[in-house]
Amino acid sequence: MSQPETKPFDYLIHNVNVASMATHGDYGIIENACLGVKSGVIEFIGTQEQLTAPNELESNAETVINAHNQWLTPGLIDCHTHLVYGGNRANEFEMRLNGASYEDIAKAGGGILSSVSATRAATEQQLFETASKRLKSLLKEGLTTIEIKSGYGLDTETEIKMLKVARRLGKEFPVRVSTTFLGAHALPPEYKDRADDYIDLVRNEMLPTIAELELADAVDAFCENIGFSYQQTQKVFETAKQLGLPVKLHAEQLSDQSGAGLAADFGALSADHLEYLSHESIDKMAQSGTVAVLLPGAFYFLRETKLPPIQALRDKQVPMAIATDSNPGTSPAESLLLMLNMACTLFRMTPLESLQGVTVNAAKALGLSKEIGTLEVGKKADMVLWDIDHPNQLSYQLGGSNWTRTFKG
Repeated sequence: MSQPETKPFDYLIHNVNVASMATHGDYGIIENACLGVKSGVIEFIGTQEQLTAPNELESNAETVINAHNQWLTPGLIDCHTHLVYGGNRANEFEMRLNGASYEDIAKAGGGILSSVSATRAATEQQLFETASKRLKSLLKEGLTTIEIKSGYGLDTETEIKMLKVARRLGKEFPVRVSTTFLGAHALPPEYKDRADDYIDLVRNEMLPTIAELELADAVDAFCENIGFSYQQTQKVFETAKQLGLPVKLHAEQLSDQSGAGLAADFGALSADHLEYLSHESIDKMAQSGTVAVLLPGAFYFLRETKLPPIQALRDKQVPMAIATDSNPGTSPAESLLLMLNMACTLFRMTPLESLQGVTVNAAKALGLSKEIGTLEVGKKADMVLWDIDHPNQLSYQLGGSNWTRTFKG
């Protein structure tokens, strides 16, 4: 008995325009293309004429999909979020509108600490359910990969709880989750005026335990005048390096602490926020390949006026990524597409730069460039189909979604 013929692809998308994002200075456009996938990996991108049997598409794949001249891009990547947390901080939003600053709220025991209290009180299931709602909103806009940080526990038990929820989200939804341990996010109330002692807890108990449980893909910290000092951050990074974990950093959001330069010295994946970034730190980031993750949602929500040095980053060819910074206090954002528009309107980035920021450069910020971020042969088939006229439309439109379909592997 003869064996059934094996076809080259599991599925083949044809009559599609591809924005591969695989070339440096443009969208990497291939018009009227075909794309073939086998075992979750892109095996072919080209014209229909280049197929083995160009006039018999069904002989090339188990499933053939006519895209009707729509556009295919890499799956979108949200490379900086705090998606798992308890409660909300709508009351602080109102306080800010009545004149209180972010620092005023933090010093009064609000800010991150109010989220810490709510997160500690929540069960793992409750955190999963609330985070699931936020994740579903992002998935409706073509998200295929998301980074989720801890940092609202500030004790070993709750930090582990948050990271377990993040891992579970990646198992129960069609999305890749990259987890980041952010124990050095703020000083918990039980360590008031004892920041060095808390950093010792992060280094000697939290980090080794989380590394042993394999719950974190990277380590982050908040190096800021209301967070942790350069020296304290350096100690956290040293421990992370000893444990074999890559680092990233909340840096230069409210002041210049030279945190981005420190991150670059440790070969960090990214330095994030960066409104007060210095030229010296930009030079270090350029040398180390550290990605600049820009967060226009927080800039907008806090009514910040100090712009990140976009042109200086361009001049030094530092890759720029864009993310929602989805969190309860400073960017309760659940739309990555809206961040593209904000990056253009607030930061004066171009539509191309903004789309690079949630594809190829966002993949770099997570250390995943070899697998995702562009549409190329050998990459994972994380892709989104859009009913648009050109990729620049993704950053142009306010509200609504031209999303048609997501392919996850």
